[in-house]
Amino acid sequence: STDLTSTVGYDSIIQHLNDGRKNCKEFEDFLKERAIIEEKYGKELINLSKKKPCGQTELNTLKRSLDVFKQQIDNVGQGHIQLAQTLREEAKKMEDFREKQKLHRKKIELIMEAIHKNRNVQYKKTMEVKQMCCCSLPCGAIGDALLYLPSLSHFWQLFLKLAQTKSALEDSDRSYQQSVTTLEKIREEWHKEHIKACEFFETQECERINYFRNALWLHVNQLSLGCVQNDEKYEEIRKSLEMCSIEKDVDFFVNLRKTGSLAPAPVLYENYYNTQRNVTPARSPAPVPISRRGPMPTPASPPGEPDYATVDGYSLV
Repeated sequence: STDLTSTVGYDSIIQHLNDGRKNCKEFEDFLKERAIIEEKYGKELINLSKKKPCGQTELNTLKRSLDVFKQQIDNVGQGHIQLAQTLREEAKKMEDFREKQKLHRKKIELIMEAIHKNRNVQYKKTMEVKQMCCCSLPCGAIGDALLYLPSLSHFWQLFLKLAQTKSALEDSDRSYQQSVTTLEKIREEWHKEHIKACEFFETQECERINYFRNALWLHVNQLSLGCVQNDEKYEEIRKSLEMCSIEKDVDFFVNLRKTGSLAPAPVLYENYYNTQRNVTPARSPAPVPISRRGPMPTPASPPGEPDYATVDGYSLV
């Protein structure tokens, strides 16, 4: 501004720097909130994998796959908890950076505040001295007044007053010149300090933007890394499922629970009423080995006999 006492430009810079600090604080709070969410989600996953039954009676290869599944879900939960801790550390770094900039900027602001105050005081003093010089009675006006004096005594009184006024005016003029000279020195000093402060503020703003950008980039990389690590854990589950064999699990169950390879023998009739009739026991049929049955054929009715169905030539009503 052309006004020497104006700080509108300086105030605009300070406001922008404060806004930048506020933006850093908002991102810092965002990281903290995200950390709370990640930690809560991770703990919920761990509790789910440990407390919730999930195929606990399965056997053999499918059981191993389910064990891997639950373990990897637990690992994913641990990963989210670790991510929460990482986010808190990044938020702390952002806070430290923000407070560090604030501390350094405060020193410059105190210097500028003092030099603004000194400049304004000197400017006000200079203007007051200038006003005194302008308002002093001019010597020519006093000389004109001498022509209208009624007596000599009044003449000498006025002449003495003229001399005093002239001396005071010269003193005021010298004081005015000194004030202007002092103000110019203060103005030059303020101008130099203002430039130095602006350069410092610009450097800080560049550092803030660079740090903020890098922090955001790092945050996205951390999220991507978490996704990659989670996918690796899920890949372990897929590999385990590839090793799951239906035939092996069925055979494993059969071998684990089998009770024998022969079917129960037929129950023989024993005649307790007439023991003589039971002289020749009936021959026991040969044991039939157990085999799995094939699917039953679909019953069909011959033409003209809708109420009957035959299976292998045997009629069923």
